[in-house]
Amino acid sequence: MKTVLITGCSSGFGLETSKYFLERGWKVIATMRTPREGILPRSENLRILALDVSKDDSIRKAIAEAGPIDALVNNAGIGMLSPLEGTSMESIREVFETNTLGTIAMTQAVLPQFRERKGGVIVNVTSTVTLKSLPLLAVYTASKAAINAFTESVAIELAPFNVRARLVLPGLAPQTSFAANAKERMATGPAAYNDLVQQVMAGFTNFSGPITHANDVAEQIWKAVTEPSAPMRNPAGEDAVMLAKEVKFI
Repeated sequence: MKTVLITGCSSGFGLETSKYFLERGWKVIATMRTPREGILPRSENLRILALDVSKDDSIRKAIAEAGPIDALVNNAGIGMLSPLEGTSMESIREVFETNTLGTIAMTQAVLPQFRERKGGVIVNVTSTVTLKSLPLLAVYTASKAAINAFTESVAIELAPFNVRARLVLPGLAPQTSFAANAKERMATGPAAYNDLVQQVMAGFTNFSGPITHANDVAEQIWKAVTEPSAPMRNPAGEDAVMLAKEVKFI
């Protein structure tokens, strides 16, 4: 029986992906900053571990407690929706510490066992905002775009060890907590941006096009982990697939 470690499992994509792998007979190590019992079905194949991907000590402890794994899913992330001019560098660093450096640190932490075993899969969850620029998301987009480039590069150096690295790019997912999460870090900025902020927020509120569901993301992560022929870039969600085709990303 194979084992997957998934980060950011308290809600949204991580929670759904944990359920998806459990239902298909995998052992799942579901990690989150503050472990919450009862959010996942009871199973002898489930372990819940505390993990803050922005903290080196937390990563070392979680990897040691997890033991050997076959796949790592870097899903943990935080949002930011804010005009750049009004955003503090402290908030910007917080986003990069989790979304970018956290993903890199987790990848680095599992490489010794994958390399020695000559097998393993790393799936990094980013976003389709990296394919089409949107206002107020400059910092978030940059943090995720860096992981796109990181993944495509590190995949080349890991290939000789039979270790795969893949990307999953979700689209707009209003049913998750991303919007609320992003608003927590929202800075109003100079008044000159007020009209733009109102337009963007209205667009999110009144959006009626195709969207991404958490199960869409879980399905693409599953394929990226279990199918050796899975492509590097895997859009997740109807809107994500449409956009990826539009910009010729796939």
